[in-house]
Amino acid sequence: MGRMRKLLIPGVDKALLVRDAVKSMPDLTRRRFISGGASLGALTLLTGCDVTDSFSAEEMLKQVSKFNDGVQALMFNPNAMAPTFPESAITKPFPFNAYYNLDEAPEVDGKTWKLEVRGLVENKKSWTLDELYQLPQVKQVTRHICVEGWSAIGSWTGTPLRDFLKLIGADTRAKYVWFQCADKDGYNSPLDMPSAMHAQTQMTFKFGDEILPRAYGFPMKIRVPTKLGFKNPKYVISMEVTNDYKGGFWEDQGYNSFSGS
Repeated sequence: MGRMRKLLIPGVDKALLVRDAVKSMPDLTRRRFISGGASLGALTLLTGCDVTDSFSAEEMLKQVSKFNDGVQALMFNPNAMAPTFPESAITKPFPFNAYYNLDEAPEVDGKTWKLEVRGLVENKKSWTLDELYQLPQVKQVTRHICVEGWSAIGSWTGTPLRDFLKLIGADTRAKYVWFQCADKDGYNSPLDMPSAMHAQTQMTFKFGDEILPRAYGFPMKIRVPTKLGFKNPKYVISMEVTNDYKGGFWEDQGYNSFSGS
């Protein structure tokens, strides 16, 4: 394996460090890790680093997070569907959720808004909202699962993202579709291509059979019921098909990029 880097700051409580690392693992990895001894030695095997001195514990946890992303990606089944529900199960009122208050949410003018398309696609034309509304649409009643621990069921109508990617001649061998949003801090998030091509991943234009309201992402959000809520970007203004990992608003703050629900 070659010489390992040393990663522990002197004086850090090793037991607490392992406990924090375990919390960041997906369930399957966590169970295997605990059954295997839940030790610094096990972390060494996971990260390729000898956790003994003079490096950032945060850097080591980033290594574990990266490992988690790989495990979840390998476990992802593109043919497995997220649960669907009857309309009677819809959560009312459906909660607004963001890192800002509703009165700070973007106010987008649908008459002038255009979806910018970039990257590894044949047709880079921008799309008006009226043009997108003309595309075939489907409805799904699925659960939104927030990383904070709550969930809610909503009705979402729009165009399957995979159909749009095929329409614009996207290179679906690329690794990511990266979304940029109109939020005040420039919210952005990458979506791995297998998840982008999942049958339930949707360019959403309606909520509850009505034009998508401001609270839920007008004029367009990306609904990904196989992911945690922060992987469902709202107020989308552009998408880019790319092989480059460009990070994301929450991903850059330590959240796992794959984040399957």
